[in-house]
Amino acid sequence: MLVVNAGSSSLKLRLLDGDDELTGDRDLAVIRREVDRDAVAAAVDELGPADAVGHRIVHGGEHFHDPVLIDAGVERALRELTDLAPLHQPKSLAALDAVSEALPDLPAIACFDTAFHATIPAAAATYALPASWRQRFGLRRFGFHGLSHAYAARRAAELVGRSDLRLVTCHLGAGASLAAVRDGRSVDTTMGFTPLEGLVMATRSGSVDPGLLLWLLERERIDEREMAEALEHESGLLGLAGDADIRDVLSRADRGDADATLAVDVYVHRLRTSIAAMAAATDGLDALAFTGGVGENSPRIRQLACESLGFLGVALDEDANAALAQDGRVESDGSSAAVLVVESREDLEIAGHVRALLA
Repeated sequence: MLVVNAGSSSLKLRLLDGDDELTGDRDLAVIRREVDRDAVAAAVDELGPADAVGHRIVHGGEHFHDPVLIDAGVERALRELTDLAPLHQPKSLAALDAVSEALPDLPAIACFDTAFHATIPAAAATYALPASWRQRFGLRRFGFHGLSHAYAARRAAELVGRSDLRLVTCHLGAGASLAAVRDGRSVDTTMGFTPLEGLVMATRSGSVDPGLLLWLLERERIDEREMAEALEHESGLLGLAGDADIRDVLSRADRGDADATLAVDVYVHRLRTSIAAMAAATDGLDALAFTGGVGENSPRIRQLACESLGFLGVALDEDANAALAQDGRVESDGSSAAVLVVESREDLEIAGHVRALLA
């Protein structure tokens, strides 16, 4: 199984054998929307033969709630969804084109980041907008990072030893989102109609008062293209501290840099309050799971996130948190909620969907 995962800044290729063991991997750079087809062809050739290809597709819209075999009609439908995820969908489709050109005879299956959140109830999915808008334009909250949240939820259940969890999964990377998961099903999430809503991210703003954006459009004559560029590529940690890498921002904050300190404070404030909101959606908290590049590799962010969550029963074991190098639990003995670190394995989630579909 060849798994193709086009993320914010890289194209990850993973080859899995029949037992889902990783037998080869390649990471290629993605610059804005561009994928180097020659580099993809060379990487695919180096990885060796595959029987099928599973593609992570960011947006499935209202129609794609399950994995689907990609044909010309499906591909057209996916391209029509580009406006809803302009930062990610073009990269997914560029990767699809490049791999399909290199492996034209293999079945290709689309697996959607929005699918896991198709179960969120109407109260969580509905914007309080005019009914005519909602019906005409299909306006609703979709949620993203679903493949990562789904895997993290299943792995968390294994680590805790029970499946009936009230769980908040924290996918923290260049893009970031939370999911409220109850009994293995998503019941709420922080991203919405697009991947811009919710947490502060590396270069994305997260949630902003829409009145502020209207004010900029009307009063300052900022046009739509400039605003989209700023919200997607010039905001978040980059906008606050001039640096999108949380490691550098934390290091600068430790040295007393005022902009970096503010950036960390804003990032963590939004993270903490959103975790609490997700716990409200699950009617309490049995477990909190961190995943993604930042969630897995930044003990400091995990510590800061948990510091104000004692009212939810969260208490971190600082030594375990600092020492953990793989999947495991880092809560203290007095914590009523499990605190987990889970390696992000979207490749396993995608492979499972592909095998089930082809079977």
